[in-house]
Amino acid sequence: MTMESALEASGTRFAGSPTGFRRLTPGLLRVDHTAEAFAGLPEHVTNHGQLLAAFKAAAPWLGLSPRLVHAVDWLFRFTMPQDWGRGGRPIVWPSASLQQEALGLSATQVKAINRALIEAGLLTMKDSPNGKRYGRRDGRGQIVEAYGFDLSPIAIRHAEFARLAAEAKAERSAMQRLRRRATIARNGITQILDTVAEYGFAGDEWVTLRRETRDIAQALRKVERSEEMALGVASLERRQNEARERLESLLATLTSAPSPASEVVDSDPLGPENRPHQYSYNRNLYPEQDTVIATEEGSRANREASEQRSTYVKRQPAEKGSVLKLHPDELVRLAPRLRDYLPGSDPTWPELIDAAGMLRSELDVSKSLWGDACLTMGREHAAIAIAIVSTKDLTHFRTTPAGYFHGMVTKAKTGQLNLDRTIWGMRRARQPSSPVRSGSNAGTRTGRGGSSTSPSHLWS
Repeated sequence: MTMESALEASGTRFAGSPTGFRRLTPGLLRVDHTAEAFAGLPEHVTNHGQLLAAFKAAAPWLGLSPRLVHAVDWLFRFTMPQDWGRGGRPIVWPSASLQQEALGLSATQVKAINRALIEAGLLTMKDSPNGKRYGRRDGRGQIVEAYGFDLSPIAIRHAEFARLAAEAKAERSAMQRLRRRATIARNGITQILDTVAEYGFAGDEWVTLRRETRDIAQALRKVERSEEMALGVASLERRQNEARERLESLLATLTSAPSPASEVVDSDPLGPENRPHQYSYNRNLYPEQDTVIATEEGSRANREASEQRSTYVKRQPAEKGSVLKLHPDELVRLAPRLRDYLPGSDPTWPELIDAAGMLRSELDVSKSLWGDACLTMGREHAAIAIAIVSTKDLTHFRTTPAGYFHGMVTKAKTGQLNLDRTIWGMRRARQPSSPVRSGSNAGTRTGRGGSSTSPSHLWS
């Protein structure tokens, strides 16, 4: 009884007192068994640098922090090629103070790092009888005796690391492809929404599309797995395809539906000047070339319109010459918003074209539509068309100024656009009304616009 009590008491004191020996944890026991299988470098591995490379590539997939990876990399520097051969053992014995200095950590942090490496199954410890790390090599560099970090588990797990590294590479490639697809889909939706805004198509569906696209794009930035990324990309692409089909349907309806000319293209200016050309003023007051009169000039107008349709190509007139019998300074008077973009008071056609190119941005006409207009009409005619649009009040447009301009380009492609008629109408609108005559012929005399009504509605 006395002996049992003494042993029990002694055991109690032993269990409760520190011994200095390393605690045997399940992780340490497991990695010890792994290290026992070391028999040199694995097949197809020629140097221990390949082991380290495979480990580093697999580390993110193993959930290892960069600090642990750096610690393993540092320990590898103390090994030699012969340590990894058959019959050798990759054991290194840097002191605790050296490890602290190299890793820039405190003693407590270094101990935590070492425990984490053991629990992760990356190394085991070979402890000396006195608990210190030390070792020695012979004249050929072979390890004779060593106590410290045993890195052999990394060699044993090489196949696992190589597989994870290959999977990681495939995952990165898949993520890159998916991110490209997401970018393409997002840009496609943005292009659709820009076109919708350009044509003035209204509807909650477009507001919802913009919001959902933004939300999905933000969510995809946080996704790290290709399976989740693929779902998000498929959602974006589905929305892009549906939106494109809807836009094509709206555009087809817009181009095929018959609309009054005054609502689509300014081939005839709004107002009384659209009435039959019956004038009460003395025709001798104006040159023949500045007058468009129905009967005797109808055939000539038809010929000019036909020639204009057949010659809607890029032309190079003289800088100060006329286009559609219109000089640069007169166009600025008719469309004064051009003046803000001109370098001087005596513009040339190249300067007017540049000014129209800047004015189109103010009217929300896209670069692509402006380029299409220049190719279809020619740069000078496109500039005149932009100038005409700039004179209209917003209430004049059925959709937007950009949609109105698009209608002009569409008409130009089919040979139905007649800019010179619009120019004549603008000229007539600027003519002052004539005074009232007395006598039997008294009455209100119309100006060149064919009406006594002020043309202010065209400029407001």
